[in-house]
Amino acid sequence: MYQVRRPSRSDFLPIRGWRYHLRSWGTPDPQRPTLVLVHGWMDVAASWQFMVDALREDRHVVAPDWRGFGDTTCEGPKPDSYWFPDYLGDLDALLDTLVGDTPIDLVGHSMGGHVATLYAGARPARVRRLVNLEGFGMPASAPSQAPKRYAHWLDEIRAERRGDMDLGTYDDVDGVARRLMKTNPRLNQDKADWLARQWARPNAQGRWEILGDPAHKVGNAVLFRPEEATAVYEQITAPTLSVVASDDSLGLWWKGKYTLDEFQQRIGHVPRLQRAVINDAGHMLHHDQPQALAMLVDDFFQQA
Repeated sequence: MYQVRRPSRSDFLPIRGWRYHLRSWGTPDPQRPTLVLVHGWMDVAASWQFMVDALREDRHVVAPDWRGFGDTTCEGPKPDSYWFPDYLGDLDALLDTLVGDTPIDLVGHSMGGHVATLYAGARPARVRRLVNLEGFGMPASAPSQAPKRYAHWLDEIRAERRGDMDLGTYDDVDGVARRLMKTNPRLNQDKADWLARQWARPNAQGRWEILGDPAHKVGNAVLFRPEEATAVYEQITAPTLSVVASDDSLGLWWKGKYTLDEFQQRIGHVPRLQRAVINDAGHMLHHDQPQALAMLVDDFFQQA
């Protein structure tokens, strides 16, 4: 099994009605900003372990489990769907607690990359440097799609209330590891075996359950408008690094409805932008090439 080089510790904080779970590495250093890592959809904070192990230097690193993922749990009634702005609200409250007004270095992957990029535009003074790892956002939508979108959302929250949505269970942890490797064929067995124990846990019946709320499968009722996102991007003051993998994930997912060229045009609205590609990697590039990614991130953070 994968051998962790830099062990993490777990902490819990009350954030906006949630008991937020944080993975932390290193100790705070007044001479260096805290590095905050935010994961993607259906992922967990522990997913960053491989990249953290590959960083050249020890530094204070914090990675939360987003609301409804990992060990972050709701302190009140469980929601039947999730709203994207809440991730920005959670991140803002989390930084209030952790660092106050001190700027941070911020890295986000996938959904977390889009959250991080919007946050850097909404709160530009709080982000010293920003790294977007395939944080694509969503395809453009038209107003005419709104009626069906709302109806679809109503149907899905009804299904969630009835318990018709689930994330599946597995006989054992080996089944979870096989699922991870099926989703990402580049994931090595040793990493899959380790990650499976962070991504899932046995339930009362002894079956392994993914640490995620099935309500995350409910689609968003609100249309995605790229012009709103790019308006926020234009307010980012931090030097920003946009990293994509050599595999075209957007082409695989959206079949022409949203392309990598469209994303590159959107992210080009960020004023101080650098771009990079990680070779021999897919969407989970922090699993596929953690050493190459860590080197890229280290060099970016150390630029004058």
